Amino acid sequence: MPWDLKSDRPIYAQLMEQIKLLIVSGVYPVGTKLPSVRDMAAEAAVNPNTMQRALAQLENEGLLYSQRTSGRFVTEDADKVMQIKNDFAVGVIHEFLEKMQKLGYNGRQTIALIKRIIEEESENGQRD
Repeated sequence: MPWDLKSDRPIYAQLMEQIKLLIVSGVYPVGTKLPSVRDMAAEAAVNPNTMQRALAQLENEGLLYSQRTSGRFVTEDADKVMQIKNDFAVGVIHEFLEKMQKLGYNGRQTIALIKRIIEEESENGQRD
């Protein structure tokens, strides 16, 4: 996965967000062992200390846990993962609605447009 890091926010915070996305999207399913800090840092092209900081914070939040000699794992609490997934979705929806409002669409118009696009994609076999 390409790590998309920008200079507008602290790198560790961006790493946390992207690791959360990897978890909620199923790349790292519930209970999965994560790669080592060094491997993840190399993949993201960041300092291992920065990656360690991000992972430690996710552990403090209860999304990850460590086993002393085995490494770091994704929580086995599927409800917690689903809550984080829902939180991401709500954020995406708010951003989308804000952009639609800037384009001059109200709520009803936005919903109608979404329904039309879903129907068109369904007819074309692009959605299930």
